[in-house]
Amino acid sequence: MEVLETKNQDQPKQTIVINQQPVPRSNGLGTAGFVLALIALFLGWVPFLGWIIWLLGLIFSACGMFKPPRGLAIAGLVISLIGIILLLVVFEH
Repeated sequence: MEVLETKNQDQPKQTIVINQQPVPRSNGLGTAGFVLALIALFLGWVPFLGWIIWLLGLIFSACGMFKPPRGLAIAGLVISLIGIILLLVVFEH
């Protein structure tokens, strides 16, 4: 009776390289707040619609500040705050 012995030396070595691309992260609330803030810049003079859009932009941008990436959320928050301050100054007089 013969016993066959197999060795790993007979088989070629293989190297497996797994190249995974990082998944781009997005912040839907921050993006929505930024877009609404930009739209509100152009529609801010419309009495009711502009105010609602500005307020929604402020709320969405503020909520988007808690998720990374925060870039568009910060921009939307700044635009919304400046817009609301302008609305208060213009309509106060």
